[in-house]
Amino acid sequence: MPIGEGFDEVLSAAKAGADWAWKEIYLDLSGPITGYLASRGATEPEDLAGETFLHMARAIHSFQGNEGSFRSWVFVIAHRRMIDARRSASRTVVSQSATEIEAKGGNVEEEAVDQLTTAELVRALEVLTDEQREVLALRVIADLSLQETADVMEKTVGAVKGLQRRALESLRKHLDADGVSKSDSSTITEMK
Repeated sequence: MPIGEGFDEVLSAAKAGADWAWKEIYLDLSGPITGYLASRGATEPEDLAGETFLHMARAIHSFQGNEGSFRSWVFVIAHRRMIDARRSASRTVVSQSATEIEAKGGNVEEEAVDQLTTAELVRALEVLTDEQREVLALRVIADLSLQETADVMEKTVGAVKGLQRRALESLRKHLDADGVSKSDSSTITEMK
């Protein structure tokens, strides 16, 4: 949920280093940023979200604009961190032995449910193009406006609307084919 009317005060205080302002910005953006990065396939979305906040903290003094512009700016940073991580990962081969995986431990049931939910989501989104997935991630998960999404993707608002419409139509058709009820799939196409 955006900060709203008090944004200018929060931004000024954050630029001055006020802990309460940084907490406000973090509470507002950490979930949407992490969700956006996870939805785009980041292997370590929490780490990339942390890098996003670190970069934002270093560059916040140069930011000028309103809350919508700020949110767009932060998601551009997150997007660039994700691209950098993908480039780095493509150059690095990571391997884990079975004992390393066992040593991590954890709750097997929770991990299985998380995997199932993620796998179902990924499967549903596979019918979309990369740009369509990006639009839905920015609009739904990051809760950006059409203009803010256009800014992040470096596209026009019309192009974003078209991508969103085609993405929602593809998802609806896919869900209808998978036997999801008409009432469930019709709610997907109601997003504006």
